[in-house]
Amino acid sequence: MATIESIQKAYIDFVLTEGQQPKSVYIFAKKNKMAEEEFYQFFGSFNAIEQNIWTGFAVKTIAEIKTQEVWSQYSAREKALSFFYSFFELLKSSRSFVVYSVKKQQKSFSTPQTFTGIKDIFESFCNDLIVEGLESNELSERKFFSNRYKDALWVQLVFVLNFWINDNSTGFEKTDEAIERGINVTFDLFQRSPIDNLFEYGKFLAKNGGLKAKMGFGSN
Repeated sequence: MATIESIQKAYIDFVLTEGQQPKSVYIFAKKNKMAEEEFYQFFGSFNAIEQNIWTGFAVKTIAEIKTQEVWSQYSAREKALSFFYSFFELLKSSRSFVVYSVKKQQKSFSTPQTFTGIKDIFESFCNDLIVEGLESNELSERKFFSNRYKDALWVQLVFVLNFWINDNSTGFEKTDEAIERGINVTFDLFQRSPIDNLFEYGKFLAKNGGLKAKMGFGSN
């Protein structure tokens, strides 16, 4: 009896052995001793299998990190770091498939369909972190920009994923360093900075420009 897990496992085994997707669902089903209609009970295409696998990586990571006793005490930055470290630790057991899946994607400015599921899950997770960070004043509320913070974290995840695929360092230690540096820089940008103070001061001066005349600094 076919299951989601058995189909995924058979698919991963096939693409890693053959270096490409099966020619058809019929061939794939026959090879794995299942009826073709069994396949379609779970997936509509081979791409749907990959999309489900990637979504599963994110769902499993989030579920695991939220069981940590210290999770509720973490800052938004620490929660993001926890996700990144745990996510790439999970990917190690499926590295060959991850490399195959990422490298076969066509280069595009839009998100490939394979990654739409994981992007939705990840951005929802990040949105919760950002809301927490804004409420605690860990992050700076910026008009038009605050709602884009999650997009910046998605870009960071894609960057680290491609970095990890090409990382040949022992234990992928360079990837760990890339995560730490990337997340810290990103969250530094999310936090209040001297630029914010300068901007607020400029707004104050513009709003209270009339004070200069009252204080004796008006034009003669």
